[in-house]
Amino acid sequence: MPSIEEVKERIERTLPGATATVTDLTGGGDHLRAEVVYEGFAGLSRIQQHRLVYDVFEGEIGGPIHALSLKTVISLDGNDGSSELPLDGNDGSSDNQTSKENHG
Repeated sequence: MPSIEEVKERIERTLPGATATVTDLTGGGDHLRAEVVYEGFAGLSRIQQHRLVYDVFEGEIGGPIHALSLKTVISLDGNDGSSELPLDGNDGSSDNQTSKENHG
């Protein structure tokens, strides 16, 4: 299971110029929350923004990382373009929970 610092470093390495803040939601190291500020999110839909981050951990969500709650932020000229959307393909219209979990 990757540490919080490893998750942060992987996001920032994969998305050059991004700043990530990662927290452990349960203390067990497998339910994480990441807030990612990245100018490269500009012009992308919320699904595309979240998919960029989610793809960093392809194959690990539902395994070593049981759940990843995600918030993406576009920081342009002080404009906070925050967005939250599920990483499971749901359009988020009725649920802003942003985690991908394996219930098997």
